[in-house]
Amino acid sequence: MKTIVSVLGLASLIALAACDSKQENQVENAYENQADALDNQAANMEAMADNLAGNAEAAAENAADSLENKAEATREAGEAAADAVENR
Repeated sequence: MKTIVSVLGLASLIALAACDSKQENQVENAYENQADALDNQAANMEAMADNLAGNAEAAAENAADSLENKAEATREAGEAAADAVENR
């Protein structure tokens, strides 16, 4: 019984993977990589903010928040671009 369930599960995963085109995945991955880079910049900015005081800390935190928002917008744009590729 375990073998049958495993085979059915594997077949389902293969069928699901076939739904995404290679081009769609490439588009989505490109945007995801860009968003990850922005997230890393935001994390670095937050780490620097921890070492600052007063207004400088607030400014650095605001910059980090801005980068995080940009990363999220980039992810959403990537999903939209991937959907556009898929729907062509």
